[in-house]
Order: sequence, then structure tokens, then C-alpha cells
Amino acid sequence: MVREAFKAFSEEDREMGAQLVDPEVEFLGTVGGLQEGQIAHGQSEIDQKFEAEDLEAWEERRLEAEEFIDAGDNVVVLLHEYRRGRGSGVELESKTAVVVAVSGGRVVRIQGYMDRGAALEAAGLSEPRL
Repeated sequence: MVREAFKAFSEEDREMGAQLVDPEVEFLGTVGGLQEGQIAHGQSEIDQKFEAEDLEAWEERRLEAEEFIDAGDNVVVLLHEYRRGRGSGVELESKTAVVVAVSGGRVVRIQGYMDRGAALEAAGLSEPRL
């Protein structure tokens, strides 16, 4: 289910996303990132707080899922991120992760991590699989 939700997000398929993601999903700013500590509830608030700002800074951005790791009610998604700056053309690549909480067959919480080990630990996985 998380794999399908990630695919819907990547393809900007809002209809599919609405079926897989709780309407009041909690989206937390990436731990170790510029938006750490920020919280948004629901797609509209996520778009306002995170997406609009991100789109202003980056001309191109891609999140490629490398691995989905089951951790009970959570799924850790190991990501390869690519971004190219708007105007500057600066290219950045990083290996990050998100912990996706699932309840009632829907995504209810998303927390990003700059450090993959921290994401695995947050999901209760004691031994990193990196």
C-alpha cells in the first residue's frame, strides 16, 4: 500500500493518493533538514507549507524509492533525492528516508529524515540495513 501511495505521489495522481492517504495525514518537516519542526495536516496544508516553498527553490526534483522496509505499523522508504536549483542550476543528490505510518489501510503520518540510520531507529529497527 505504501508503495502504491508513493507511486501516486511521484506521478501526481491525486485521485489514487486520496484513496491511500488519510485526508488529515500528518506531514512533518524532515529531521535534519531546513523544515524540521514544521507540521502540516492534510493535502491543502502540505501544499501551502512545504510544496509551494519547495517548488520556488527547485526547478527539478525527483524522489526515487530504493527500498521499502516493513516495520509493523510503519514502513521505512529509503530514497535517492535529486534536485536542480531554479535559476542557479545547482544540482544536489542525497540519500534520505521517510517513515510512513499506516493505520486502517491508509497513510496517516509521514516523517522525513536526512539520516537513514535515524529513520530506521525511529521505526524501531535496531540494526540498519544500509
